[in-house]
Amino acid sequence: MRALDGKVALVTGASRGIGAAIAAEFAAAGARVAVSARTVSPGTSRLPGTLEDTVAGIRAKGGTAEIVQADLAVPSDRERLVEQVRERLGEIDILVNNAAVTYFTPVSEFTARRYALMFEVQVTAPTHLAQLVIPGMRERGRGWILNISSVAARHPTLPPGPFARLGGTVYGMCKAALERLTTGLAAELYADGIAVNSLAPTQVVPTPGTLFHRLTSEDDPNAEPPEVMAAAALALCQAPPSELSGRIAYSQELLAELGLPR
Repeated sequence: MRALDGKVALVTGASRGIGAAIAAEFAAAGARVAVSARTVSPGTSRLPGTLEDTVAGIRAKGGTAEIVQADLAVPSDRERLVEQVRERLGEIDILVNNAAVTYFTPVSEFTARRYALMFEVQVTAPTHLAQLVIPGMRERGRGWILNISSVAARHPTLPPGPFARLGGTVYGMCKAALERLTTGLAAELYADGIAVNSLAPTQVVPTPGTLFHRLTSEDDPNAEPPEVMAAAALALCQAPPSELSGRIAYSQELLAELGLPR
């Protein structure tokens, strides 16, 4: 029996990068996976990678995956997303909050619209999605919620490093808020048998269309392949909630702690 046989997982931001890798890893472990993002088909985005690509890769290896398109900045889309996953695959056992809209702009130049959109997608949406899936998890006495974070959540040191002026302050604020949501929610749900964890890459993961892709590349020996995050995500979402919850984890450190390959 595989680690996630019989479980339903919802992965947001699964058209490329870390989200696509986690969806593939969970499907290979036996989960029925719902993948969500705004980009469904080729030609609808300037960035490589679509939900159709993710699902095709999963199904080619015998996995089960369904596409549910959603704009997580819209509350009604978030509600529809959870309803459709339940209709197509069943009650959600695992929620992975990976979707992000990110602008790297210095605070002095940040617009109110972009600020609000980043917090809506990276903080409000994960909170709302958790609210939507918690009742079913409580009823079944099990569940796993995983929030994808970043080392940007850490406080910067002074004097600043070479990347301090790249405009990551608001991004770091969003991830710090997401990590505080993680630990608080883990405490609230511990008695219900629901694990809530945060996971960030130890090293930069090249993600098309983002600052991270400009900072590194797939052939950079210091870059972290998205499959490393996927392996760490699987470890967090298969462990008994009473044993592994409330963690602000980093991919390679977590895998080393658990004695798993990195």
